[in-house]
Amino acid sequence: MTLGISDGPQDAGSQAVDSAVARRVLRTALVLNATMFVIDVGAGLFARSSGLLADGIDMLSDAMVYGLSLIAMSRSRTFQHRTAVASGLLLAVSGVAVMLDAIRRARQGDVPEPHLMAGAAVLSLLVNATVLRMLARFRYGEVHLRASWIFTRADVIANAGVILAALLVAATASRTPDLIVGLGIGAYVLKEAWEILREASSARAT
Repeated sequence: MTLGISDGPQDAGSQAVDSAVARRVLRTALVLNATMFVIDVGAGLFARSSGLLADGIDMLSDAMVYGLSLIAMSRSRTFQHRTAVASGLLLAVSGVAVMLDAIRRARQGDVPEPHLMAGAAVLSLLVNATVLRMLARFRYGEVHLRASWIFTRADVIANAGVILAALLVAATASRTPDLIVGLGIGAYVLKEAWEILREASSARAT
């Protein structure tokens, strides 16, 4: 998949409007994700859930990426590509951290509290679905904005996974579903990181 970056002339007025819209969307997304990071990590610690903690860490990395994208808005195309690369590397580090935490909890951990897991995950899903809809207009845009859309898409899938894990934990009284989802989120985050890095490299070459 390649990034649709156009070098053709555009109306200056529409460019300013698009830029203003993008900044507003990114600011909103940053605030929502930073808030959900606090909620998810707090709930994950209380619920003893690897999946929920993984979700919270992913929210933090998203908030950082939105911040980087805001900075890149007024910078050069080269800076935007570097921002996308930084976003991909940040996402990769988050994925590794998530998987290591799931492995640690597999060796020493209790059965998570499924109701708290499900409640926090549903709230996260609603927030991320809202942000994803807001970012949809930029999914074929400049590389740093597309990276933000990819991050949020990964979050929606992760949220659904945590909800499923909570239902399975409640049904089986086992921590295994939570650990599997935690590892799955980590693996998916690494896949998304690779996609961002690959597309940033492809866009830079064009």
